[in-house]
Amino acid sequence: MNSFFNRDYSRRDFARISASSVLGVSFSGWLPTLAHAAKQQGKPRACIVLWMTGGPSQTDTFDLKPNHQNGGPFKEISTSVPGIKISEHLPKLANQMNDMAIIRSMNTSEGDHGRGTELMLTGYRPGNAAIQYPSLGSLVSKEIGQSDNELPNYVSLSTFQFAPNVNGAGFLGPRYAPLVVSGDSNDPQSRANLSIDNLQPAKGVDPESMNKRIEVLKYLQSGFAAQTTSESAQSHSANYDRAIKMVQSQAKHAFKLEQEPAELRDRYGRNRFGQGCLLARRLVERGVAFVEVALSQVNNNPVAWDTHGDNFTRVRELSEVLDPAWSTLMDDLRERGLLESTLIVWMGEFGRTPIINSTGGRDHFPGGWSTVLAGGPIKGGQVVGATSEDGMEIVDRPVTTKDLFATVCTALDIDPESENYSREGRPIRMIDEGGKAINELVG
Repeated sequence: MNSFFNRDYSRRDFARISASSVLGVSFSGWLPTLAHAAKQQGKPRACIVLWMTGGPSQTDTFDLKPNHQNGGPFKEISTSVPGIKISEHLPKLANQMNDMAIIRSMNTSEGDHGRGTELMLTGYRPGNAAIQYPSLGSLVSKEIGQSDNELPNYVSLSTFQFAPNVNGAGFLGPRYAPLVVSGDSNDPQSRANLSIDNLQPAKGVDPESMNKRIEVLKYLQSGFAAQTTSESAQSHSANYDRAIKMVQSQAKHAFKLEQEPAELRDRYGRNRFGQGCLLARRLVERGVAFVEVALSQVNNNPVAWDTHGDNFTRVRELSEVLDPAWSTLMDDLRERGLLESTLIVWMGEFGRTPIINSTGGRDHFPGGWSTVLAGGPIKGGQVVGATSEDGMEIVDRPVTTKDLFATVCTALDIDPESENYSREGRPIRMIDEGGKAINELVG
């Protein structure tokens, strides 16, 4: 009975149904609510952000301009939704369009990598040095993460960011900081497993000895914590608690990608991003609320989408990594009944200029670019907004970062107008004031 008592179905609701039953009154109208509550309880909500480090070119991915000189050599192809066309180098994603929604009218104002990254990962414009805003991952994990999960509720597979610590917890504190999975190589035979070192106890230490060591550690920590409330002490304690949980549970074996069929791993792609998407599915399957997977390195280029030169060769190579990984992730989630409860967000810090520069590249462009939402409750098969024939300006439905964040929160059943409190006790909105959810996608 208690499993039904969530935000959709309260104890008061249950009492009303029970009373109606005793009085002989039909409560069939409550049955859909009951069914929905049970369904949602069994499938925790989750969000996967596919972060495109460097800023992906909308003109060569999701908003092509084939009839204009700005369009470049790439061709459009049809998708599973009549009338929606995307790049020829994303054929597998073209078949997923029924569950995807393209926003072609992002207007964000920040054309610097660091500032654009901070804006798109926190929802707030840089400039307020007094406040370190939490990232979207920390906000989401705080709201919908499971406090008793043996895994962290926020995992980041992001090896490079233009803005240091921008994907951290900010004023929310270390409890909501991400577990960052890093590596020293992109070699498919080594780091493609994306394992975490030191989960195994030291050799010669049996479980009983390990448990005693943990008890001693907790005793020492509790004594120290009683004497100080500093942020560093809290951070130390939170990190140790998470580490102990992961060691004791062996992280629910989430990072053992070798448990997956070789054929499935091949479909994702034997590269860091492809295996990262597979790991994201395994983490979501184990109750992790938020996973960030960055496509930031192809052919040893750490800022993959920053295509100031040789744009078309590089975007084609990036698309050949993106397409199988993202499409297989959606297939895999769908087959496991998880796509309807998992929101996927594809974005970078800005787009790229429709005008092609003298070195065959595209430069920074925050004035009219594309993001994509998929899965979860998103009503797919849609395009929101439009840019002009040359791609240089928005001609329909400008969308701000605030609007995007409000849409993401609404899709995850989080109130975008709710507030958190800074360390000084100042109330700070979840989403900067003025953001409105895109109703046709989540309404």
